[in-house]
Amino acid sequence: MRFRGVQATAVCGVFGLTAAITGVNEKRLLQAKSSDYEVVYLHPLDHAGYYPGAKTMHLKLIFRRSNGLILGAQGVGEQGVERRIDVISFAIQKGSTVFDLEEAELCYAPRFGSAKDPVNLAGMVAANVLRGDVTLAVWSDLPRSDAFLVDVREEEEFRRGSIDGAINIPLDQLRQRLCDLPRERPIWVNCAKGHRSYYAVRVLQQNGFAAYNLSGGYNTWEVWYPDGLPSGKSEIEQAGQNGVPPAPSQAA
Repeated sequence: MRFRGVQATAVCGVFGLTAAITGVNEKRLLQAKSSDYEVVYLHPLDHAGYYPGAKTMHLKLIFRRSNGLILGAQGVGEQGVERRIDVISFAIQKGSTVFDLEEAELCYAPRFGSAKDPVNLAGMVAANVLRGDVTLAVWSDLPRSDAFLVDVREEEEFRRGSIDGAINIPLDQLRQRLCDLPRERPIWVNCAKGHRSYYAVRVLQQNGFAAYNLSGGYNTWEVWYPDGLPSGKSEIEQAGQNGVPPAPSQAA
């Protein structure tokens, strides 16, 4: 027998939440000065939304940009997180890619999961990036970006809170309001979780705009910048000089 090593798979409970990790994290990749990786954020329900008791979980998937190899994952939520991280952990052991995650056959019943499990969704979001169906904006670049920010949620959602400097154009109005958007600036798009903004980016790109999706949408914004965009030199920029990203104020 030969010991194959470990990949830092772990889980713990914290004040009613479950936090689990596997594989390499972004901090280690930056310390190693690696640039061949991509990150996606998603916030799926742990089981079908129409079945009582569904809870949101927060997932971060890290994968190699050049070939889709899964490098690591982190998750936080009230229930079902450890099961998804276990699946991704085994996928890493087997040298799987994000394309394998989107095709993974997992147990389904409304009380246990959705027809598209969070693991499948993580693979689908990442695979969309690698296929070129969508281009991601980088959250850590937001404080110093001159991008034009568009929020495609409904007006009521936008009034409850929005990214600093964003304008609201609901998705179903986007095609009629293309003339309101600048063609000389990049356009970064968000919704609540990244689903509607994906469609918005597709519409904009097909109409000649340089459009990018903010992965995970407003839910991710609340984690990265709970107090709004920092003034002066951001923590992100300071951390970048040290090769280490700042820890978000909430897990994942």
